[in-house]
Amino acid sequence: MSSTTNGQWYPPEWPDRIRALANGELTPAEPRRAATVLLLRDGSGGLAVHMLRRRASMAFAGGAYAYPGGSVDPRDERPVAWAGPSRAQWAVRMGVDPATAQTIVCAAVRETFEEAGVLLAGTSADTVVADTTGEDWERDRAALVAHELSFADFLGRRGLVLRSDLLGAWARWITPEFEPRRYDTWFFVAALPEGQRTRNASTEADRTVWIRPEEAAAGYDRGELLMMPPTIATLRGLQPYATAADALAAAEAQDLTPVLARARLVNGAIELSWPGHDEFTKHITQNDAATGAPGGGGPDGPSDSPGPSGGTPT
Repeated sequence: MSSTTNGQWYPPEWPDRIRALANGELTPAEPRRAATVLLLRDGSGGLAVHMLRRRASMAFAGGAYAYPGGSVDPRDERPVAWAGPSRAQWAVRMGVDPATAQTIVCAAVRETFEEAGVLLAGTSADTVVADTTGEDWERDRAALVAHELSFADFLGRRGLVLRSDLLGAWARWITPEFEPRRYDTWFFVAALPEGQRTRNASTEADRTVWIRPEEAAAGYDRGELLMMPPTIATLRGLQPYATAADALAAAEAQDLTPVLARARLVNGAIELSWPGHDEFTKHITQNDAATGAPGGGGPDGPSDSPGPSGGTPT
């Protein structure tokens, strides 16, 4: 990544790919559906969010802070015991069909368990498991990660009900068309269930933290915490809320219009923007591209410009 005045992740190969797309030399990849979850908890200092740092060795966004998340598994469409808003209700909220809504919600719950050890499920519609730290839980988690066990079979074998009511849909970001790997990522919020605790269960992360959204955003602004646009945008969106319950209640009114970066050539220079998020706007000249230094940014900040996510690239 080239250096910027804040912590915005910016791969140096973007200008070449953007020009290739503009010249018709690049065919956009089809985005894969993905889900990521902003786990929240209340503390003495206020609302905190769980974040992980991607290993520096990762090819995509190495060193960037994100949330637990990942791609939809085709098996996420298998029938599961379900509590909370129905699949049809989720479909209306998300603007998709009920089957697709299930796969995305299942992916959100599954990935949270796989990467953070937190499970949004219970033995009934009004309970949630209190502890997932035993060796038997770890065996199942590892089997899910290895695709040796489907999420439906995992829940069914343990007699568990997926608690969709513990999630709130928060945002939707789609990886830019010039990226080789693209994701259509849904961001959810969820409160850490009582009795459960997070742990770094992801092989892609070298650190996890609980941090107040305003502290994480300040670290980004100082250039100390590297993040992709969806990550910092969702962090800023959490700042008005004092508690996890407040954030979950606010989820119902969040705009789920997909955010997709736009790139265009203006007098030979690249203008890169994310609609509705002026702080990420970049103007990249030929000289900037040669040096890997992005040019001036939008009105809300200096030079600067996601994925799933969270832990998912967007």
